[in-house]
Amino acid sequence: MESVKLGKTDLIVNKLGFGALPLQRAEEKDAISFLKKAYNNKINFYDTARAYSNSEERIGKALSNVREDIYIASKTKSLEPEGVWKDLETSLKNLKTDYLDLYQFHNPPFCPKPNDEHGIYDVFLEAKEEGLINHIGITTHKNALAIKEIKSGLFETMQYPFSYLSEEKDFKIINLCKEKNVGFIAMKAMSGGLLKESKAVYAFMEEYPTVLPIWGIQKESELDEFLTYQKNNVKLNKELKEVINEDKEELSGEFCRGCAYCQPCPNGININMCARMSLWIRRFPTEPYLTPEYQEMMEKTLDCEECGECLSKCPYELNIPKLLRENYEDYQNVLSGKINTYKE
Repeated sequence: MESVKLGKTDLIVNKLGFGALPLQRAEEKDAISFLKKAYNNKINFYDTARAYSNSEERIGKALSNVREDIYIASKTKSLEPEGVWKDLETSLKNLKTDYLDLYQFHNPPFCPKPNDEHGIYDVFLEAKEEGLINHIGITTHKNALAIKEIKSGLFETMQYPFSYLSEEKDFKIINLCKEKNVGFIAMKAMSGGLLKESKAVYAFMEEYPTVLPIWGIQKESELDEFLTYQKNNVKLNKELKEVINEDKEELSGEFCRGCAYCQPCPNGININMCARMSLWIRRFPTEPYLTPEYQEMMEKTLDCEECGECLSKCPYELNIPKLLRENYEDYQNVLSGKINTYKE
């Protein structure tokens, strides 16, 4: 079993991290079942958040009896001290535990600091003194903010989007974390679901021994894939490099990762689906996306007034109105049969 030491923390974990966001979309009995299966196969790091609806509760139900054998990380999005305390209390109750191994600020728009005007970092310090949390981490999607937070020396871990589609500036975040002894937790390894070949993604991550990828698991079959890769010691080879190069060529430039931080749209546009529809209908079977429901969803993009609200919230600084227009036009061409789409 390959393991990763998360920076200056005492957390040494299986390099297969369990990302619990998709748990909320699974049936509860199934989620509990494959959580137990993950533990029985030596996965010992579970990343969740107060914002992931029932995911914390499912981890608590499945794994509370083996609490001392696993590491649990959760997050709070609150920007007020009272809200942080409330989120922490709720997380501990849901997870059926007295403490969290890692508590993270969930994508705040600024770098929290002790004694600042927000007061939320002080709550983390107090919670740590009380033994409610063991380590302090942070998550972000913004490169400049990540650099600032890592250099601050205030965080033991950084959770940041990372895949083989990442830009050069994102690779530098890994090196900076190594230099500052900050644990690096990789989210969005599958680029919001757009990367189809999990084996290639897994092999790519194996090239980075200090990186802990957290794989979003929604089905037992997905868990089985990653367990098989680890068991078979899958490494990057010529065939998988070709897959990676093909994906890089197709997905170069601006594209939506589906993080949904731009939502909600004032005009009710499903931005994180509509802004990447062109990619979905090329990389996956097209027919399911041509139903009347999806057609209505895409028609809704015409209501975009370019108010700028989504632009201010997008962590990737994408030109969302432009992406919506391009995806709408492309979708109409698919409906009219002017262009070809998905091919096996």
